[in-house]
Amino acid sequence: MATLPSGALGTLNPTSDRAVFRQIADQIRDAIAAGRFTEGAKLPSEAELVEHYGVSRMTVRNALGVLQGEGLVHAEHGKGVFVRPRPPVRRLASDRFARRHREAGKSAFTVEAEAAGSRPEVDSLEIREERPSPDVSARLDGARRVLARRRRYLLDGRPVELAISYLPLDIAQGTPITELNPGPGGIYARLEESGHTLDHFDEEIRARMPSPHEVRALELAPGVPVIHLIRTAFDTAARPVEVCDTVMAADAYVLAYQLPAE
Repeated sequence: MATLPSGALGTLNPTSDRAVFRQIADQIRDAIAAGRFTEGAKLPSEAELVEHYGVSRMTVRNALGVLQGEGLVHAEHGKGVFVRPRPPVRRLASDRFARRHREAGKSAFTVEAEAAGSRPEVDSLEIREERPSPDVSARLDGARRVLARRRRYLLDGRPVELAISYLPLDIAQGTPITELNPGPGGIYARLEESGHTLDHFDEEIRARMPSPHEVRALELAPGVPVIHLIRTAFDTAARPVEVCDTVMAADAYVLAYQLPAE
């Protein structure tokens, strides 16, 4: 049997009123935070943990289940339990919609993927005219018909984001925005070409647990939450020209902001 790295894990406190499996989970969690088990590293096997702590296999499994429920580790059948990688993409709010990126023919997702050294892809693309929900309609100044663009984003083949863009039909109709590939710079570049120069974006962000559909579409591990972001784009005439409803795998992103001090 392999030997645990020296000092990687401590010992149980028999006088503690904290359940043994939770003590074990605490120690593994602390070891990960301290870098004793790094990203992608395989944790000690169940047998090694049983021997180290002198507990039953079920106690060890309960401890590992706590960490999996927190999204800190993931199990691979027949291979073991591994430390989950930290978010690969740094989403810089103050830069991602900069006009220079559109002028260079790049979408915000492409810019972020390139910064992370990852390969961006878009699939499951669906475009259709529809009646918006009351919330989307209100955000678009009462629009009664919209063009909806649904898509899934992937990094290096891994699904990381679901997004639906809703645009007032009178703006999108008859433009390349209705096509599968709207062209360099994406739909924001096409909006500006049609006379809707973008002025600012409002975003609302919250974290929540995913729906069953989101778990399947984003291939989420147990315990991994999602970041739910709703963004409204406004042109220089103060008209809302797009609402984007985005769901992101929380273990794939760091949301970064630069805020003025004045």
